[in-house]
Amino acid sequence: MPVLHSTYTPPFYFKNGFLATVYSGLLRRVPLEQKRERIHLWDGDFLDVDWSYADSKTDKLIILLHGLEGHAQRPYVTGPATLFNQNGYDALAMNFRGCSGEQNRNYYSYHSGATEDLEEVIQFAISKYNYNEIVLFGISLGGNLVLKYLGERNVLDQIKAGIAISTPCHLYGSCKALHHPKNKLFHDRFLKDLLERLKEKQKLFPEELSTEAIKSIKTLKDFDDVYTSKAHGFKDAIDYYTQSSSLQFLNDISVPSLIINALNDSFLSPECYPVKEAKNNSNLYLEMPKYGGHVGFIDKNNVYYNEYRGLEFIKNL
Repeated sequence: MPVLHSTYTPPFYFKNGFLATVYSGLLRRVPLEQKRERIHLWDGDFLDVDWSYADSKTDKLIILLHGLEGHAQRPYVTGPATLFNQNGYDALAMNFRGCSGEQNRNYYSYHSGATEDLEEVIQFAISKYNYNEIVLFGISLGGNLVLKYLGERNVLDQIKAGIAISTPCHLYGSCKALHHPKNKLFHDRFLKDLLERLKEKQKLFPEELSTEAIKSIKTLKDFDDVYTSKAHGFKDAIDYYTQSSSLQFLNDISVPSLIINALNDSFLSPECYPVKEAKNNSNLYLEMPKYGGHVGFIDKNNVYYNEYRGLEFIKNL
């Protein structure tokens, strides 16, 4: 499809992408009552999902996937969950392995291309609860997972659409963007959280990871070279980025899918705006608002533009 015209215009102060990103990540609050359920995975590990519900019984479900080092209580997850609950959808918010407040059992955990866990969650929702209409809604890293999943597999009939917000479709490009000095605050915060989790992981698996290896990690790419790639069967960080980027799968997406990537998102490289792919695939819709930062589409009444735009997209299918 042709690239979509965006109507998003934020309040004046939040035209600054940095301010929109920081406010949305640190200060926004969207309280939501959720019910936790544990899914036991094929390899003996587990992940936790957090449910919220529509007012009346429904066979419609939105599955929400968070970003790097996020979880199901982040406002960018509870925001769309709340809106979709109000419009007749149950919401299942995934916590990736190790992200629900409890360390996962295996040495490996989650990464940007690990679509097998999403597949297991989808099968779980269908087989146990009989949902017939499912929308996948991914944010940042979760958006990459959604798009990769939709493009690499023959998806089930119950999957009706995908939505991807602030998505690093080209992981190496986004990695380089995060290493830019203007993103040092974000880079260092991500790295601090990842290292804290990795040190806890080392206590459980001291034979897999030395203290010296952890000390050698100075950047996010170092982290992916030392841990992410090796733990998940890739040669190195570049191999991990190459195989896991959703960009190469966009031409094969066969269900209606919406990407919303702000042009002032400092986390994204030029490759993360897949104009050519959108024009060549009638199921792929690309919207590139001038503003919004990284998941910072601030709008009225604490409902973000990407949230009601996602709902509008689904209603118009």
